[in-house]
Amino acid sequence: MDEGLLEGRLAFLKAAEALKDTLRSGHTSQGRPESTAEHSWRLCLLVLAFEDQLPGVDMLKLLKLCILHDLGEAIHGDIPAVAQVDREAKRLQERQDMLQLTAPLDPGLRGQLMSLWEEYDAVSSREAMLVKAFDKLETVLQHNQGRNPPDFDYGFNLDYGRQYTAAHPLTALLRALLDRDTRVKMQSGN
Repeated sequence: MDEGLLEGRLAFLKAAEALKDTLRSGHTSQGRPESTAEHSWRLCLLVLAFEDQLPGVDMLKLLKLCILHDLGEAIHGDIPAVAQVDREAKRLQERQDMLQLTAPLDPGLRGQLMSLWEEYDAVSSREAMLVKAFDKLETVLQHNQGRNPPDFDYGFNLDYGRQYTAAHPLTALLRALLDRDTRVKMQSGN
């Protein structure tokens, strides 16, 4: 075994740990701000829960994309969707952050991870489109389930990521169910 290769991978994992402290705008059901790592974990669980509804999908690739999709946020944090004014700048920053995070890795693994992240970013496969859709669905699910501040804008959920969730029958149906829950939240005032 190559000790340098192992040290590089451990350095990468140590840097990625920052994702546990990267907070998002949503809150847990207990009212605590959610971390990006928690969001990524439940995104993976969401995909596993509907695996039987996704025939012909490469589940290993789908899960890898779920794990990597927000990893760059370990460096510069999460920008809430409502605050994203320059999406291209955000995309470029996340790519740069991914390059920085993967720098300690051996070229083979670094290339594999960057290739997967770029596939997700470009939405260049069926699996990448599904991750984009499930990512939006997990966010809406958390917004509906979380104990959010009184001024939380649930109406934002109703349009958030619709172009992705509409692209597959399963995600479109899940979106309709979550939209129903969002409307209930809006009507109840909490």
